[in-house]
Amino acid sequence: MTADTNGHHPAVRPRRIRFNYPVASLDRHYVAGDLVMSHVIAHLSAVFPEGEDFFVRSVRHFADQITDPELKERVKGFIGQEVSHGREHRELNDRLAQMGYPTARVDRMVRRQLKFVERRLSPLTCLAMTAADEHFTAVFAETLLSDERAQALLGDSEVRSMLLWHAVEESEHRSVAFDVYRAVGGSEKRRIRVMRVIRLTFPLSVVIYSLISLFSDRAAYHPARLVRSFAALRHSPFLTRAVFRRLGDYTRYGFHPDDHDNTALLAHWTTALFGEQGSLVDHLH
Repeated sequence: MTADTNGHHPAVRPRRIRFNYPVASLDRHYVAGDLVMSHVIAHLSAVFPEGEDFFVRSVRHFADQITDPELKERVKGFIGQEVSHGREHRELNDRLAQMGYPTARVDRMVRRQLKFVERRLSPLTCLAMTAADEHFTAVFAETLLSDERAQALLGDSEVRSMLLWHAVEESEHRSVAFDVYRAVGGSEKRRIRVMRVIRLTFPLSVVIYSLISLFSDRAAYHPARLVRSFAALRHSPFLTRAVFRRLGDYTRYGFHPDDHDNTALLAHWTTALFGEQGSLVDHLH
């Protein structure tokens, strides 16, 4: 079978890139000094390496069934990008662990959970999970790229640079797992049902594990600071109605990730980060 394509897709090419986090290069609460968001981002970073590996396995399982030449090339690019994301998040997670964040423990828990999922669920359901999770990451990635408030949270640290690179590549390959799922006969019913489960479990896991991480931090035992940090979540650019609407779009019959055009956004950030005067040109190898 061939993929159901919706027009032109952006190129999906892995970039050979490296980031560096020298000792003392990051503040303890590196997200604009915000207590809660620093732990939330640390938790998400801790989830990524095993999560990206799961995505790669889910897509690679069906790679031999893809006959569309364009989709086959996008799958290769997807795998290359996700492998790079896992590697770079492991580097960041090591640095966060040195700062007291429980990233290694989260990594082990996620590994066990995903191995359990793969034993209990079919490969097609695992692929549906990957497509749904890719929608989550793409929506949050494009929020980061399009909202100056989100960018401001990360200051000018190396974490900001890494997350912008990650966000660009998530936006580039946002529809690859989705198109593979369609190409191998995945149904709308299964796709939507899986997303409805993930819409509950994903936020719940973020809340639970971020709280576990947070309350291992002595700064969390200062009531005024903790209350201020939780109150600031009401104004988070990642928790707006527009973000929730985009996440909810996935459960509409006939939905495709490319329904939301990101061409101009990608063109801007590709130039800003990797163009001749791009801010991350010196990170490329």
